[in-house]
Amino acid sequence: MERACFTARHDFDFLPTTARVEVRPATFEEMPAVAAMARSMVPGVQIGEQGLLQHHLHDPECILVFARKGGLLGGMAFLYLNERGHDALMSGELSPTHPDFSLLAGANEQVAAIYIWAIGATGRGIAGLGKMAAHLRKPRYVDANCFAQPSTAAGRDLMIATGFRPIASSQPDLWCYERPWKRLPAGLGASNFTQGSISDARY
Repeated sequence: MERACFTARHDFDFLPTTARVEVRPATFEEMPAVAAMARSMVPGVQIGEQGLLQHHLHDPECILVFARKGGLLGGMAFLYLNERGHDALMSGELSPTHPDFSLLAGANEQVAAIYIWAIGATGRGIAGLGKMAAHLRKPRYVDANCFAQPSTAAGRDLMIATGFRPIASSQPDLWCYERPWKRLPAGLGASNFTQGSISDARY
């Protein structure tokens, strides 16, 4: 994760969504521009236009862009993992930039875990992060915790500011954001939650 300045502390799922920044899936025609932005914004990026196109063809919603008045301000790229993919991530067997596509959820399948492998934004782009989080509260993604590995101090600061925490795993420096409706306060059992309260919080 890279190039984001976000100093206030907010839970990722409760970031404001009022910014005048559009968040939407990248189009096929935007892949060259998205690849160029990734190379300029994300240190050590190892995926080019063809790699992004492969991901886009597998799942059109795995690359989302920040846009305003027709101009691209940045974007985020995700690996939507199935159960095997989640296990591979935790065991250190997942290569985020060159994943085995059998570890990814199909475009119409429920997602078991979300790996954020790149984020970059310029100017007001990062203000769209709340809308990005809202996208991940859709039914397909809502039960999936989010994971990331920071590549810079700015990326680490962003994760701290949005509720990510480092976790023990075989994947080096792996951080996790646990969805609020999956957290149980100490001493509180699952039976104390009602289905209505959980679904209301999700979206």
